[in-house]
Amino acid sequence: MIFRQGDAGNSFFQILDGSVDVILGYGSEDQLKLTELKKDQFLGEMAVIDQCPRSATAVAGPDGVQMEEITSGEVNAYLDEDPGHVELLVNYLGARLKDLTGQYQEVSTLIREIRDAEKKEGFAAKIKKFAGFYKAGKGSKPSAEVLRQTSELEHSGGYAKKVVEYPKGTVIFKEGERGDCIYDIHFGSVGIYSGYGTAEETKLTQLYPNTFFGELGMVSGEPRSATAVALDDATVELIHPEDLNELFEKNPPKIGMILGHLSGRLRKLTEEYMSACSLVYDVSQNLDKNQPLSAELSEKVKAFSEKLYD
Repeated sequence: MIFRQGDAGNSFFQILDGSVDVILGYGSEDQLKLTELKKDQFLGEMAVIDQCPRSATAVAGPDGVQMEEITSGEVNAYLDEDPGHVELLVNYLGARLKDLTGQYQEVSTLIREIRDAEKKEGFAAKIKKFAGFYKAGKGSKPSAEVLRQTSELEHSGGYAKKVVEYPKGTVIFKEGERGDCIYDIHFGSVGIYSGYGTAEETKLTQLYPNTFFGELGMVSGEPRSATAVALDDATVELIHPEDLNELFEKNPPKIGMILGHLSGRLRKLTEEYMSACSLVYDVSQNLDKNQPLSAELSEKVKAFSEKLYD
């Protein structure tokens, strides 16, 4: 065992050889293997970045593992020793965020289908998948505290490669467009919308200075899941993957902010995912007993709202 779920962590690891199993609820009857990590991948980085407890247990694979351990005090030196480390770590966090986003969208779609459950083939099997995740992770309470800490920092200080002024009402990017950068608000505010400009237009959130958005576009290049609009005259920094090494050399705190934001988004999304899986678990308990959904549970299903934006 490398570390246990719930432990405090002051170091993270990069796998040099072998593999590591990441397990939720290790040692319980409901334990669940989340993933297998291999060469060049990281583990334990979130505990160092946002100083929260380990979110799962890490166990060496059947053939053992060789790793480099980086303590919290050695992070800057680790990033400085190889220009590729910055982009590697950002991309790794981004890939995890992308994968978790896909899982969250899957369970959200399932919840929207619950009212028509009797018409869905294989519905019970889908329910068990997410109910099992909730049982294994029950009692785990991920924290998004790092988002609050990040928002207290001034993002407009220091070196910035590209800063753009967006007049009020300007569309910064559109839902469905391919993304290639992360945005950092220096001044003004930005609204995030689904269905912007249509009868179904919904304002998902409003973002203020010292806030990042659009990270999924930077790390995956996939279509934007929402539209971003300047609600005031806004000043926004654009950061592309190829800018990360230069940014670390000239403004290291900004890289720390980006890592903190990605880690915070992961923890917050994990919290939303666990909440959705908890709802599916409650539904599964009714199905196992061949009981109809209670009025309270039906209302929870009806009221469920997918909390996701790019």
